[in-house]
Amino acid sequence: MSKRKALGKGLSALIPEAQTLIEEETGYFSCPVELIDPNPLQPRKDFSISDLKEMAQSVKEMGIITPLLVSKKGQRYQLIAGERRLRAAKMAGIERVPVVVREVSPVESLEMALVENVHRKDLNPIEEAEAYQRLLGELKITQESLAKRVGKDRATIANLLRLLKLPAAIQKDLIEGRMSMGHARALAGVKGEQKQLALRELVIKKSLSVRDLEKIISSKGVGRKKRHANSSLGEYLDSVADELKRSLGTKVEIQKRGKTGKIVIHFYSDEELERLLERLS
Repeated sequence: MSKRKALGKGLSALIPEAQTLIEEETGYFSCPVELIDPNPLQPRKDFSISDLKEMAQSVKEMGIITPLLVSKKGQRYQLIAGERRLRAAKMAGIERVPVVVREVSPVESLEMALVENVHRKDLNPIEEAEAYQRLLGELKITQESLAKRVGKDRATIANLLRLLKLPAAIQKDLIEGRMSMGHARALAGVKGEQKQLALRELVIKKSLSVRDLEKIISSKGVGRKKRHANSSLGEYLDSVADELKRSLGTKVEIQKRGKTGKIVIHFYSDEELERLLERLS
């Protein structure tokens, strides 16, 4: 009788074994999208609909090339990294996506989601800063250690964390694109919230560039620390890189050495390269 019961389970009884074999051979398996729950620790809160539509079109044509990273939660899976790909797949009507299963702690899940977002698709600076702040608290590590773990300069992390001390109105401007990272960094160096807000009004009303804002701050002597001569140019190039990053939807670096340099545009999959080539053509 026991043999008859086992046989009576049918194909569904073999699915877990088949799934295990596929994972052992390829490292991933095809999972129904309805079984994947979003990552509650996802640092990114804002997803561009236009970017998702572009990615959904690419997914329709080429499929999901890079597997999603998930953890097992009972009979379901919780996303660790790959939320853009999952959303695009759902938008494209794809029913199954490739996934890799990993067992991770909540802090590791946050860290992996943050690293993916930083290196694949931009978080806005406030989202990134909040994620770093949370990791510093959860992991009980220094900014230097965190920088090594996420592949960033310590100074970059320190500058982002300073943004969280800015007035809420300036943080909102930065999130919604009315102000660049260069503007926000300049204002973060100004002493006093009222002075920061007054300069913020000036930036928005007169569409001031980062260089213009720096000149006003220097001329008015509003409590900035002295900077090296090249800092204004560096902040200007950083702000340009931020604008390109937002426009292209991927990490962009401007590297200057003397009178020469290069602009580096990062991509992390064939589908992302295809999207970038279409955007640039």
